[in-house]
Amino acid sequence: MALPDAITVAQLSRLIGTPDAPVIVDVRLEEDVADDPRMLPTSTRRDHRTVADWGQALAGQSVAIVCKRGAKLSQGAAAWLRHMGARAEFLEGGFEAWSDAKAMLVQPNTVLARDSQGRTLWVTRARPKIDRVACPWLIRRFIDRDAVFLFVAAAEVEQVSERFGAIPFDIEGAFLSHRGERCTFDVMAEVFGLNSPALARLATIVRGADTDRLDLAPQSAGLLAASLGLSRMYRDDLAQLDASMGLYDAFYRWSRDAVGETHNWPSPGATS
Repeated sequence: MALPDAITVAQLSRLIGTPDAPVIVDVRLEEDVADDPRMLPTSTRRDHRTVADWGQALAGQSVAIVCKRGAKLSQGAAAWLRHMGARAEFLEGGFEAWSDAKAMLVQPNTVLARDSQGRTLWVTRARPKIDRVACPWLIRRFIDRDAVFLFVAAAEVEQVSERFGAIPFDIEGAFLSHRGERCTFDVMAEVFGLNSPALARLATIVRGADTDRLDLAPQSAGLLAASLGLSRMYRDDLAQLDASMGLYDAFYRWSRDAVGETHNWPSPGATS
């Protein structure tokens, strides 16, 4: 029987990629990370010995703590966090159980440097439509929930990247940009090792909308229309991004959970 303060691999897997996902903290020992440096999506590394210091910032939040096997380090850190007011659970079976279940893991060569507040910083062209909204959604849901995005004139992206230490994306010459027929969303998912049927299905929809290949998926036309409408509703790019997060959440949940569901009205058997 699972302990009351445990979260299972299956439970946490269902939350990742959704707005309800907890803050995920990896407290594995350095030698354990050296053996397998992959990370759970959106997780950050913390030292279990200093939980009394970093845990204060998590008060009032839902947190999942991960150690190697779900034993002393994660259970102790979770207990500390509950003492400080967080809704903290430990991952049952730890990182090993997650890996054995072949759940999604971020590849080690793509773990990004963070600023003094623990955030990654990104820069791209202003006035986003499809890819420059889809990619921030992917980053915040699977890489860094606190990521900061700078939208600037196309001619300034390179210089802003250099001066502010921001990662450029979806612009010509950037590592994270279009490659052949694939859009930046496709490339990011591959580079970060984000492999799942749901994300692959969503990537096809995004690619169709972003590259004028509406034949790739029936949903691409709807995503394009909604995205262009949102771009007309908001003058501020960050406000547009915030408003668009729910749109991509909905497409992701459809891609993951509702592909086989249909809707008809009136319902079969209804009488006039």
